[in-house]
Amino acid sequence: MITKFDNSDKMIKRAQEIIPAGCHTYSKGPDQSPLLGPKVISHGKGSHVWDVDGNEYIDWAMGLTAVSLGHAFEPVLSAVREELERGVNFQCPSPIETKLAELFLEAVPSADMVKFAKNGSTVTTAAIKLARAYTGKKMVAYCADHGFFSYDDWYMGTKACNSGVPEEMASLTLSFRYNDIKSVETLFEKYPNQIACVILEPMEFDFPVDNFLHKVKDLCRKNGAVFILDEMITGFKLGFPGAHTLLDIEPDLSTWGKGVANGFSACMLAGKRDIMRLGGIDHDKERVFLISTTHGAETHALAAAIASIKYTRENNTIESDLQKGKRIEVGVKDLIKKFNLEKSIEIKGHPNWLLMLFKDKNGVLSDGYKTLFYQEMIKHGLLFRGTFNQSISHSQEDIQKTFEGLEKSMVVYSKALEEGYEKYLVGEPIKPVFRKFN
Repeated sequence: MITKFDNSDKMIKRAQEIIPAGCHTYSKGPDQSPLLGPKVISHGKGSHVWDVDGNEYIDWAMGLTAVSLGHAFEPVLSAVREELERGVNFQCPSPIETKLAELFLEAVPSADMVKFAKNGSTVTTAAIKLARAYTGKKMVAYCADHGFFSYDDWYMGTKACNSGVPEEMASLTLSFRYNDIKSVETLFEKYPNQIACVILEPMEFDFPVDNFLHKVKDLCRKNGAVFILDEMITGFKLGFPGAHTLLDIEPDLSTWGKGVANGFSACMLAGKRDIMRLGGIDHDKERVFLISTTHGAETHALAAAIASIKYTRENNTIESDLQKGKRIEVGVKDLIKKFNLEKSIEIKGHPNWLLMLFKDKNGVLSDGYKTLFYQEMIKHGLLFRGTFNQSISHSQEDIQKTFEGLEKSMVVYSKALEEGYEKYLVGEPIKPVFRKFN
């Protein structure tokens, strides 16, 4: 049973002294982990990771879903090593940029052009800028039910932790609810001829109902707005190339990242030529300074993307993940039923991206009970943050061991429902990422 994290606690304390939050994406912060949990990871291989105290875990977090094939996955590392020997950044574009663009556009038939960057916020914000330039409108509508779109002002101005964002920026951003077409219609009615674009994920953990996505696209068409789908997580994960093909919907613009390069930094903005070309230099319209990043096309990261996309396609990893996901979903539901926890634990989503929700005995979502469950899973060697992000590297033995850990965790959870999570949780509950104060 894993309960010792002395080195991890010491290292994260030092990190917080010299790095704001101790990390470079808030979802990796120590406030997102149980006190009895690792705060610093040393290394990973395949479906397993090791923390700096030497504890080994089956990894279901997989780098916030970015590691789609496995840690230190040799077919990808081989391509990266080869490119590193040739240099990674030059005065002029490298041939590999066109090579990846051709491969990506072949895989993503809904797009005519593609632009590379290093992180998801860069490409989602670029999509917003492009939509505003293309339509001549200012306002943006995003789906409030989807977790995250960008750290930039257009999005963060709407969140609780909006310090540093001018109110004038936040006032240009609107929100609607997933599977609630009336909430989208209301925005277009309230702000006629003012909305430049609508951005949402094709789906998170709820499938679209009653042709929701197609109705949103129709509203965009009728109102002269750009229809943007964020495939940052769902791309090369729920379907090939992404969830929009699985759901038979074609966007005007799409953004990609976490499923593209197996953890290496490669993100894409892709879309229709008549919109994307505004970011170029070969047209007679007003130019959009779209994305300009010195490191956006580092050759080793693009090599990782090429290798990852090819491996995913040639080895049908999405179907392999699907079969594992279906087994996980059935197994978790069976355990929930075994412990009579139907009111307090829920599993939902596509089999390739399943979410577990944790509630109190009254069926109310609870950070305390969620943290307790994470704590118990960690004790049994399972790095679990609420979602199952299986990969080609996860084995059937990994899944079986996970079921064993889930069962033991549910034993404690059942007791806590009667006696309070406070009796079993060491430390404080995990805090929301988007909060006003620490």
